Amino acid sequence: MRYRELGPDKLLASAIGFGGRRLSDPHTETETDESKARAVIDRALELGLTLIDTSDSYADGENEKLFGRLLQGRRHKVVLCTKFGMVRNADGGRTFDGRPEYAAAACEASLKRLATEFIDLYYLHRVDPDVPIEDSVGAMARLKEQGKIRHLGLSEAGPETLRRAAATHPITALQSDYSLWTRDYEADTIPTCMELGIGFIAYYPLGQGFLAGAIRSVDELGSRDGRRRALRFQEENIGLNLDLLLKLRELAEEKGCKVGQLALAWILNRGPGNLAIPGTSQIPHLEDNIAAAEITLGDGDMARIDALFPASGAAAGARHTDSALAKLNR
Repeated sequence: MRYRELGPDKLLASAIGFGGRRLSDPHTETETDESKARAVIDRALELGLTLIDTSDSYADGENEKLFGRLLQGRRHKVVLCTKFGMVRNADGGRTFDGRPEYAAAACEASLKRLATEFIDLYYLHRVDPDVPIEDSVGAMARLKEQGKIRHLGLSEAGPETLRRAAATHPITALQSDYSLWTRDYEADTIPTCMELGIGFIAYYPLGQGFLAGAIRSVDELGSRDGRRRALRFQEENIGLNLDLLLKLRELAEEKGCKVGQLALAWILNRGPGNLAIPGTSQIPHLEDNIAAAEITLGDGDMARIDALFPASGAAAGARHTDSALAKLNR
């Protein structure tokens, strides 16, 4: 495993982390098999993975509870990350809450569920448009002063929000949707992270699993799987996206790796402050993901991949609806 330093405070973490949601996610119909989940995390730690990512919103807090149990006795071996600020409504929908008083209450609840005395990296899960980012980050800074968190992060924050946040307190990492078929953030958000020395952590680094090469039809997904509604998986788009994937597979075969590994290696090679947090419940997939950190891509390799998946967008279908996109990168 390779390791990288994040942010002005140089938090050291594995280049490939673990997106924990996949271990208990009703939206992908993943039933929590705790013995299987434990075996996955056992193997991850054995291979040198240190970054574990969860959220209080994943399975309504059950994912945090799961990791509280899985990490018992070895909490010191990981960089444990969680998030707050995404709140479920009575109708089942989500709203954002970045109020200082909510940050404090949410942190206490996460600490209890995770069975830990502190959180290594605490994220505001989404920017609350009704609360100045200075207030949200100020509350997080106070949690740090109290020893409850050690580093501050944001998720899906845009360039100006990042600047205002960093002026309030150093920000260790930004976590956003980033992959070969989602490169929007290269226009201004990632350059802002580089300018401010903020680490960039890619969630959905395999395009919700598509870039790993296993999904060829929406019919392969479970009836409750949220990807059934994703525009890029729809019949009118998935065929075109599969054509792109086959071309990427050809490049992967030339490099002697799997297509998903090439997609992860591309992210890491885009910048020294980039990390990726793919999620999986399968040990073979975990091993493939971790091995991607060892793949070196030269300028020629990167140019060929960029030509296939240009920053302007090669994938067929938008990544989200317009209303959903308006809540991201702001």
